[in-house]
This record gives sequence, structure tokens and C-alpha cells, in this order.
Amino acid sequence: MGRLNTDAGIQVFASQAAPAGSAPAGSAPAGSAPPGRKPGTPRRWAALAAYLLAGLALFAAYLRLSQTYSLNSDSANILLMGWDLLHGHLLLHGWFMSDVSFYPTEIPQYALLEALLGLHMSTANVAAAMTYTLVFLLAVLLARTGTTGRAALVRTLIAAGIMLAPQFGLGVFALDLSVGHIGTSVPLLLVWLLLDKMAPRWQVPVLTALLLAWVLVADPIAYVTGLAPLGLVSAAWVIRGLVKGSGSMLQRITGQWYALALGASAVAAAGIAWVVNNVLGDIGGYTVNRLPFYFTPLGELHNDAPATWKVLEIFGANYAGLHGIWLFLAFLHLASVLVVLWALAWVARRFFTVSLVDQVLAAGIVLNVVLYMLTNASDEAAHEVAIIVPFGAALAARLLIRAIRPATAGQAAGDQLTATATATADQAAAAQTASQEVAGESAAGERNASEDRGGEEAAREHWRGVVRRQARRVSFAAGILVLAGYTAGFGYELAQPSAPPANTGLASWLVAHHLSYGLSGYWTSSSVTVDSGQRVKVRALMQYTLEDDLWMSNKSWYDPRLHYANFVVLDSAPGNFSYWEPIGLIQKNFGRPAKTYHTGSYTIMVWHQNLLKDIPKRGPSQIAPGQPTAAKLGSSRPYKPRL
Repeated sequence: MGRLNTDAGIQVFASQAAPAGSAPAGSAPAGSAPPGRKPGTPRRWAALAAYLLAGLALFAAYLRLSQTYSLNSDSANILLMGWDLLHGHLLLHGWFMSDVSFYPTEIPQYALLEALLGLHMSTANVAAAMTYTLVFLLAVLLARTGTTGRAALVRTLIAAGIMLAPQFGLGVFALDLSVGHIGTSVPLLLVWLLLDKMAPRWQVPVLTALLLAWVLVADPIAYVTGLAPLGLVSAAWVIRGLVKGSGSMLQRITGQWYALALGASAVAAAGIAWVVNNVLGDIGGYTVNRLPFYFTPLGELHNDAPATWKVLEIFGANYAGLHGIWLFLAFLHLASVLVVLWALAWVARRFFTVSLVDQVLAAGIVLNVVLYMLTNASDEAAHEVAIIVPFGAALAARLLIRAIRPATAGQAAGDQLTATATATADQAAAAQTASQEVAGESAAGERNASEDRGGEEAAREHWRGVVRRQARRVSFAAGILVLAGYTAGFGYELAQPSAPPANTGLASWLVAHHLSYGLSGYWTSSSVTVDSGQRVKVRALMQYTLEDDLWMSNKSWYDPRLHYANFVVLDSAPGNFSYWEPIGLIQKNFGRPAKTYHTGSYTIMVWHQNLLKDIPKRGPSQIAPGQPTAAKLGSSRPYKPRL
């Protein structure tokens, strides 16, 4: 075979890293303007304007949708972090985050919005709508890469359809309200767009490392959905190049420099993020809570089965317990799940024939779902797998149109193969006739037989083409019907009434009774603080110990030298987001209240003393702040952290 050119491995990997349908290495980039034509054509400006208008329309729709789910203390605490950042506390000193900091991503976004809109719960709706709109647009951009015309339109419809209508209720909470992992998909999609659009150059791995480090500082789930997929895919290409390449081992290695560089960028991103996190801690920055993470024992995996419904929920297809129009919409959204599953199967079957980004998207989806289903993360809400929605939408769009488009090309190739076979048979027969005149009749018979076989093959290929064209028409019509159903369902969701933020009535009552600083449970604390415009400040205590709840809170809130807390709010309403009544611990630590009030499900107990002085001292604990131990719950399984 001869010596291997050291650039061969680069060319092979680059061809896979390039967008589907893009030009090969060495040719003009896909989408570049023809010679003599300026790239800034009116058509491109019109497309950009249409894209921006679509973004504004989507933002308005998702803002309305986010208002159908009640905001709670999670959103309020992020708002308070952004407020502190806006007012000069750049390192968020004294803040204890959740297990995710969001420091370089959502928190600056919230701070900027608060600078424009102020500290209000509704600002969180604006931020959530902005985030999901960005995710939507970036996923569509990634889906369209390398295509134009009708192919680009079909890809847009597929990706947009999958992402259009989050499931009403918890689906809206996971995608269009909570500060969760859906926001992490924004920088990750930017990374995949970078890899998809830029030619293999040394700058690409460097930029990739920096962007991945940025998102990793914000959210450790990037290990699962960003670094690990890129590292595994790069390693697969390196191994393939070393095994199947020719030439010396050094030539094979140098031929895979781009794959090696991308794999190294994932490792470098982890190192950079580790350094940044440690530097932030050393100079007095925020503290991130570390939650236990472990694989579920084999004998208890059946307890993780309900997580399957949450995966369906994130695609709008969780039909459990639904009826009427909601049940119909959930069944309709199963189409999205099936399309994404088909795309994953396509990648698994033809791994080295799809692009680098397709491989990374598929790996990210699989790793996210597998770790969610097989670990203690399965007890968390669906926001833990929110990233698979934009990843799945882009992947399905890219591969479905890739699978359909070659049909006509395959038909043409078949016709060409048939014609070539026929021509070859004619030439062979003519040569045989010229050299062996006595066998003329036999040669003619063979030529006729060859022509008959070629004709039969052409006929079969013709009918295959007819079947493929009909299948495409049926698939397109079915897709339009499903998309119409998604759109109608989305409109039905938007028509639902708005849900007020949690505890708004309590906030008004406390303001009216001139109670300005007090204590309560997590879900009845910061939401009241923001609801009241900080005229009333309520800080969270742990239900089973009454210690300060350092989960998305600031240590200074509990300093008796800075604040005077004289009331406690109990909530008797059932549910994980409301109930908080540790009456025995309250009386043990604070004594009997001077006054007690009742309003709705709330009991407000007032003292003539600073309760912050009597909060129990925090002891060493291996569980998340605010959470009980397994023994206190009477469970044999370790208690899983809250949402």
C-alpha cells in the first residue's frame, strides 16, 4: 500500500469533524460565497432578521410559559446572589452555593437583568425565558450546520419541534423556570458549533479547552455532557487511526494530532477549572456544597425505575397520571423520544461515518441518561437530564436529514453502476467476438444475458427509488402533522393561567405586621424575602436540627451582630415545597413565643429576643445542609439530596 502520509489521519478525522454536507478539506468552505460575490447579500440579511424576529417571538412565548409555574426559594436565592454580585460582592464571599455554582454563567445573567428590572421574582421568569430561547436557537443553528434550502428547513423543523413545547408542569419547571442544567447547554452548544464550523487548526483545541473550563466552573455536569464525550470520541478516533493506519507508529500518531489535541483539551479544561475553583476559594470566594454521589447497588436498581418517567417528562412524553388533552399531547411527544432513539441507534451502528459533533452529542446523551438512571441522582427532578433535549433535537435533525438525502444519490449511484456493468459487458463481448469469430453466437448470447441482468437491476433500483420517495413523502406528512400537534399543544399551554410566586400572601402579611427579620424553612424563606422587596427578610433553618441552612444562602444572614431575628414562620401545608413544623426543636432552643399568629397555612411565632443567638451550633455532617439522615427518616437507604 505504500507509506502513510502523516496528514492522512488528520484528513480522515477532519472529514468526520466537519459538518454533514460540508465541503472536503482543501475546498472552499461550505456556504462560502462564489467568486466575485460579496457575502453580505440581501438574502443573508433577511435570514438574520427572520432569525432575530423568531428569537423575540420565542422569548415572549417562553416568558409567558414560565409564568405558569410558581417561583420558589431556589429562584429567589439565585436572584439574591445576582443582587450581591451587582452591588460589588464580586467573589460572593460568605455564600454557600448548591452543588452547582453557576458563578460564570447564570448568576452574571441574573445580575445584569436585575440592573435593568430590579430585584423581583418576575426577573427570574425573564432570565429563564432568555436562557431557554438561547438554547432553542443554538440547537437549531447546530442542527442546520452544513445544509441550505429545503434540507436546512427540514432540519430546523425537526429540531424546533422537539424543543418547542416543554411538558406542562414539571417539564416547564425543568426547562423554562429553574436555574438548572438547561442553562449549561448554552456554552456546550457553543463549543459544539465551534468544532462543527471551524477547520482543524491548533486554535480550535485551545478555544475548546477554555470554553469547557468556563462551563465546568459553573456546573460539574459538564464532566458528563462535555468533557467525557469529547474525550471518549477523540480516544476512539486515535485508537482507530493507530490500529487501521499504515506506516510507522510515529506516523500514525502524528496523523492523529487533531484528535489527540481535542482529547487533551478536555483534560486541560478539567485542570483549568480545578485551578480556578481553588483560586476563588483561596481568595475568599463562595463555597460549593459537595453532595454524595454513588452508583445504586445492584439489588436496589429497581428503586431507580421511576427515573424513566422523568426522562420521558423532559421530552414532554410522561403520560403517567394524565388524561384528556394532556394525555394526548404526552402520547404525541413520544414521537420526539422515538426520533432521538433512532438517531442514537444510527450513531451506534455507523459510528465512524457520522461527524465528530454527532458522535459527541450521542455520547453526551447516553452518559447523562445512564448516570442518571444508575446513581443516586435518579431521585432528583428531570432537570438533571435537561441537556439531552437540545442535544437530542440537534442530533436527530442532523442525522434524519442525513439519512433521507442520500436516497436520491443512492438511486443515481445504482443507475450508474447498472450502466457501467452493461457497458463493461458490451466491451467484453465485442473483444471476444473480434478474437474468436467462431464463437460469435455464444458471445452474443452472453451479451444479451448481461444486458438482461443489467435491465433487471435497473428495474429493481427504479422501484426501490419509488418506494423511498413514497416513504419520504409519508414521513414528511406525518412530521408536519406531529409538528402541528406540538404547536397546538404549545398554544394550549400558553393559555393556562399564571401561577403567582410562592408565599406572596405571607410576605404581604409580614410587611403589614411590621415583622422585618425572621426564620423559617428553606421553601418559606428567600421567596418571602424577594416577594417583599427585602422589606421582610426570612432566613432558612434545617428542619431536623434547626441549624442554619447553608444551602444557597449567605453565612452573614445568621450573624447576631448584624441582624435581629424575632419571629419564626411555620407552614402546615402538605408537600415537599411547603411543610415545615419543627415545633419541638423551636420550643427547645427558643422557648415559648410571646405572641402567636395564624394566617392560612402559616403560623407566625414572635419573641422579644434575638433568635440568632440561640441557633444551634453547626456540627460536622456528611449530608447536605437542610437534609435529614437516613436514620431520622427511618429508611434503610441513604437519603438523597433535595431538588
